Amino acid sequence: MKVTRALQPILPLCQRLLPDMRTLPGILNLSSFPTLPNLPGLPGLPGLPSRLAGLSLTLLKATALDLAILAGHLLLYPSGIAQERRATARPALPRAAGAEDPAQLPTKAPLPVVLLHGFIDNRSVFVLLRRSLAQHGRHRVESLNYSPLTCDIRTAAELLGRHIEEICERTGSSQVDVVGHSLGGLIARYYVQRLGGDGRVRTLVTLGTPHSGTRVAPLANAHPIVRQMRPGSALIEELSRPAPGCRTYFVSFWSDLDHLMDPLETACVDHPDLLVQNVRVTGIGHLALPVHPAVATGIRQALDTARTGASADARTGGRAGTRTGTQTDGLTVA
Repeated sequence: MKVTRALQPILPLCQRLLPDMRTLPGILNLSSFPTLPNLPGLPGLPGLPSRLAGLSLTLLKATALDLAILAGHLLLYPSGIAQERRATARPALPRAAGAEDPAQLPTKAPLPVVLLHGFIDNRSVFVLLRRSLAQHGRHRVESLNYSPLTCDIRTAAELLGRHIEEICERTGSSQVDVVGHSLGGLIARYYVQRLGGDGRVRTLVTLGTPHSGTRVAPLANAHPIVRQMRPGSALIEELSRPAPGCRTYFVSFWSDLDHLMDPLETACVDHPDLLVQNVRVTGIGHLALPVHPAVATGIRQALDTARTGASADARTGGRAGTRTGTQTDGLTVA
């Protein structure tokens, strides 16, 4: 009796860690085992064999992958604590007499890409994504570290804005693309929607970002930023306000195995004034989103597809003043 009473407080946590077990295909055939009787003090607890039979191989693989990524990231974490060195603008090469002015030639150089990490993290999380971008022509990629002591998403968004202005001045580019993981995506969205950043950010890609707030880990409410990421918070309410004429194109990758998003669909952007593509990723968890090569391919495709006002109008039927254009796609990586 004492043992079963001790288990009662952690039962909801176990159910949270293994959601929808009854609806997922089993990996064990335990139908021959008798159903265990309900334990005293735990009314309605299903038998152990039926619980084991409900475990999903995909869920187990995704969990193992997340743990492996976490272990590797802990090793790389010290290398990303310091801010990266800013690349200096390259001086123009001298032109021969009579040569055409390079400034008059059409150029298709990709926009600079700014990477923004998640909560209690740093730029080392993007090591593999940076390599993938560089291998496909994206050589102007920079990461911004914001302090783990940051206690306000608005403050971090202002820092991001100053960083982007500095990049534009240094590179001569009028716009950038931004990729934000988890909290980083929320910071970037606040900059775009509430601080006028839509003039600088052409495409914002978010990875596992709680756009509508997440209810996971209630004990973490002691941290002010975690409270800002809760459903119904003042900041989440700000992001739900009208944003007419927002020029940034949003691409949101969300995973059906992301246990940090509660509910899972909170990682989708749902706003009537924003042009959005929500991409459902099947087979990986939260930590794998900025690491997995299939997601990296999807990110590159999103960044390589220029979205202008004309294309936005085409997506919305050419109706003046209408910016809504939500599209849902899927990406299976398992």
